[in-house]
Amino acid sequence: MPHSIAGLPIHPLLVHATVVIVPAAALAVLLAAVWRRFRRWSGPLPLALAVLGLILDPLSTSSGESLEHQVGGSTLIEKHAELADGLLPWMIALVAGAAGLYAWHWRQDRRGPGAVPASQRWVPVAISVLAVVAALGTTVQVVLIGHSGAKAAWSRPAAQTVEQGPVNK
Repeated sequence: MPHSIAGLPIHPLLVHATVVIVPAAALAVLLAAVWRRFRRWSGPLPLALAVLGLILDPLSTSSGESLEHQVGGSTLIEKHAELADGLLPWMIALVAGAAGLYAWHWRQDRRGPGAVPASQRWVPVAISVLAVVAALGTTVQVVLIGHSGAKAAWSRPAAQTVEQGPVNK
């Protein structure tokens, strides 16, 4: 993977895509879990967004590690990287919840109404609980990662300016 595009580090570009897609996926999966009308309207969209977010996560992490090697590390960057590593399990759970919701309801739509045996009525509830927990966990993790990344990015130039002296002498 290239480290930069037109001289810009690729990490901020990938991160912006991730910061848009992952919360959108979490919201779509959450809505699909609790709102039947949305679930029918959206079809496979929540699952597709979750899979795209799952793909973007390791790309963002990898590009961040590359950028860290180029600019050097700090405690803020280490904290940011540690939080970023924690997103993957949440994304896997989000994809599992989205896939479970889509598969279960697709199957039920093909069978017709009232086709769920009493012994299986817990299944959509369990899938919905997984989807809701994963959507909330994913959202919280993305906010924590974004906040720590912003602190690392914006405090670093200030720290360098103090160490190196004012830029305009």
